Amino acid sequence: MRVLLDTHTFLWWNADDPQLSPRASEIISDGKNEIFLSAASVWEIAIKAAKGRLVLPESPSLYVPNRMSLYRIRPLPVQVSHALHVYDLPPYHADPFDRLLIAQSQLESLPIITADGDFQQYDVEILW
Repeated sequence: MRVLLDTHTFLWWNADDPQLSPRASEIISDGKNEIFLSAASVWEIAIKAAKGRLVLPESPSLYVPNRMSLYRIRPLPVQVSHALHVYDLPPYHADPFDRLLIAQSQLESLPIITADGDFQQYDVEILW
């Protein structure tokens, strides 16, 4: 299975946060699955850490690549087609990072692991 992590899912997984559902944890930990983290999520993490809204045990420039490598999480670059697809999405969700993740999920046919209920309004497969 190929899946895309929402930003909070990546952070909760790495923090062993009890908010992460057992199903999400099982999917991420299954070595047969291809797990992707969007460059948009990395950008969101960097912005929130720089503003002091997210505290990490080390700088994002170390934390994110180290955790991706440790858990064999693959990067998903943001393509021009992804950014342009945001235009076609209904305005159910105002968060620009999440809208880009939704576009990537749709265009790359990747189910997304998220606890964000707003994603359900879009034509994406949600795993939680």
